[in-house]
Amino acid sequence: MSFVLVSVLLGATAVNASPAVSARQSITALSTAQIDSFTSYTYYASAGYCTPAQTIAWNCGTNCVANSDFIPVTSGGNGDRFVGFDPSLDTVIVSHQGTDTSEILPIVTDADFFLTSLDSTLFPGISSSIEVHSGFAESHADTATQVLAAVKTTMTRYGTSSVTMVGHSLGAAITLLDSVYLPLWLPAGTTFKTIGYGLPRVGNQAFANYVDAHVHLTHINNKEDPVPICPGRFLGFVHPAGEVHIEDSGEWAACPGQDNTSDQCIVGDVPYIWDGNTSNHGGPYNGIQMGC
Repeated sequence: MSFVLVSVLLGATAVNASPAVSARQSITALSTAQIDSFTSYTYYASAGYCTPAQTIAWNCGTNCVANSDFIPVTSGGNGDRFVGFDPSLDTVIVSHQGTDTSEILPIVTDADFFLTSLDSTLFPGISSSIEVHSGFAESHADTATQVLAAVKTTMTRYGTSSVTMVGHSLGAAITLLDSVYLPLWLPAGTTFKTIGYGLPRVGNQAFANYVDAHVHLTHINNKEDPVPICPGRFLGFVHPAGEVHIEDSGEWAACPGQDNTSDQCIVGDVPYIWDGNTSNHGGPYNGIQMGC
């Protein structure tokens, strides 16, 4: 893609990130205990960067030691991800590998992507008005049925009805699509939780509204990470609610609503993509740097 086209795209992203309406209020700071409650999930998201050989053996250094009782069931396949059971949390864990800013930023600013309806075979009954990033949809489709089979196996083997999905960067985008997909295929009464880190925008307004209505989502953004403000809202992309923004002070701010424009939240704190700091994308998230 040409430098001119990149500049146009990023400039348009920047304009669209600027506040169009007054920022919503009721932003609250998370307590130390609330912040610490994410630690296990952060390590699982970080472990997504480890090789399938490491995660199937659950021998991946600090990331694995932090959740030492985890029992892996599958790892690798089409797309690097692992599925297993955490007996302490009594939940299935699904973690998708992420990517660094040198790889994710071209994906979310490339003019070749477009919004597309969800595949009706994978997402039966979902309205065609719900649209997502075509590249994310393709990546999700590569792993969806394998992940579903692994989750079903793990639920049966360990007698749990809880599924927790985590991911960072591109992994967070695929995880969010899993959060819409898996409930369509798993038994009624299954509970779900999704935690994404450095999540780019994934879909349109209808998608964000669907997520808000059906998904238990927290997406955590670190300081001036530019990835979460891409793709731009001028292209029709909207973040669902559930943002937690780690501020420069270290405070974790719970930002209500979709794309909250307060400067305590990512859209207000990074109004232009060039105001972002790509080194913030990998963390730290409460002291944890993403990677293996």
